[in-house]
Amino acid sequence: MTEKELGQLRKLIISTITELKKSDIYLEDATQPIAPSVALGRLTRMEAIGEKSVNEARHINVKQRLERLGNALKRMDDGSFGSCIRCGNEIPFGRLSAVPESLICVPCAEKKKR
Repeated sequence: MTEKELGQLRKLIISTITELKKSDIYLEDATQPIAPSVALGRLTRMEAIGEKSVNEARHINVKQRLERLGNALKRMDDGSFGSCIRCGNEIPFGRLSAVPESLICVPCAEKKKR
């Protein structure tokens, strides 16, 4: 991988982290306990509880992705970024552009599915 590609991926990771942190702030608020005042009707309260559950799941996913992206930046710094942890081959730039926190190449990922 070239230095230019590595720089592009670093910028992509940093911008993704910034966006995820913004949504994390919203999700933090959206996962607070449902106040009894929301009990205007049974359906309204049920909808609020359902929405809270969806937001909690999304919040967990955002936190996990933030951690994986942070780890990707650490791998960039130590020089192990872009290498498959299974076979050691270079992960293609296209895959890293789509999923910059990728740890394995496509062939290894396909083997895992079987």
